[in-house]
Amino acid sequence: MKDKKDKFGFTFRQAIFSGCKNTDSGIGCYAGSHDSYKTFAPFFDKIIEDYHKHGKDAKHVSDMDASKLNCPPFSEEDAAMIVSTRIRVGRNLADFPLGPALTKEQRLEVMNKVVAAVNTFEGDLKGTFYPI
Repeated sequence: MKDKKDKFGFTFRQAIFSGCKNTDSGIGCYAGSHDSYKTFAPFFDKIIEDYHKHGKDAKHVSDMDASKLNCPPFSEEDAAMIVSTRIRVGRNLADFPLGPALTKEQRLEVMNKVVAAVNTFEGDLKGTFYPI
């Protein structure tokens, strides 16, 4: 496995580097892309099973239908305290590797795609994007 690379060129050495450098970090490994989970399956399957308690055949189901959320309204006092919202994008777009394997150019490309998407928001979702 040590000489394998995923389809974006992310290596097993890169996947384990953080944990080797920071031995007190808990798990300390990172997937470079969705393909890393297949390329390094014996490694990642064991970690996911031990840490998340999911077998390698388990499927994650996402339901992005906001109407199914149970979100009681804020009181007027609580609502008055909210002045901004942060949206964290922690995963990748389909044609890009995950964060640890992104180049600077790819990061800018992802940011531009996200900005284009959020600039279409209207109503209470409309806001201003501030790059960090």
